[in-house]
Amino acid sequence: MLLNYDPFDPFRALERLAGSSRHQAVSGMPMDVHRAGDHFVASFDLPGVDPGSIDVSVEGNALTVTAARTAPSGNGDYLVAERPRGRYSRQLLLGRDLDTDRLHASYTDGVLTLTIPVAEKAKPRRIEIEHAGATTSIEGSIEGRTHEQHDTEEAPTS
Repeated sequence: MLLNYDPFDPFRALERLAGSSRHQAVSGMPMDVHRAGDHFVASFDLPGVDPGSIDVSVEGNALTVTAARTAPSGNGDYLVAERPRGRYSRQLLLGRDLDTDRLHASYTDGVLTLTIPVAEKAKPRRIEIEHAGATTSIEGSIEGRTHEQHDTEEAPTS
């Protein structure tokens, strides 16, 4: 299970209460998460970000992605500046059922993709049930005497 937490967006809860919401691109790091079999896949849009500025870290159950998008150097003045710039961070709170030791990250065509497998202990599994055999014996002591019980069929005596 993944939970989304963005520590740098204090107005998100206020907007939810008011019933309005900003476009995701304003955050600088829009994200999709889906489950593919026994993996969770999180994709972050990071166009124009230097791959060397991307950092993915896990501490406890918190996964943090940070990246930086710099303005192109130039001498001119901007007429329109809508693309977010600067350092961005996004944090996900991960459930205990995910195996962060086997997390895989790749960056292709401006998209950072994190693949997080479900932990082996959390995967559904079949439990084998032992069946009692035809013969069982219970041994114990009753008031100093040894008592044995055998569950075997005996022919009736007449």
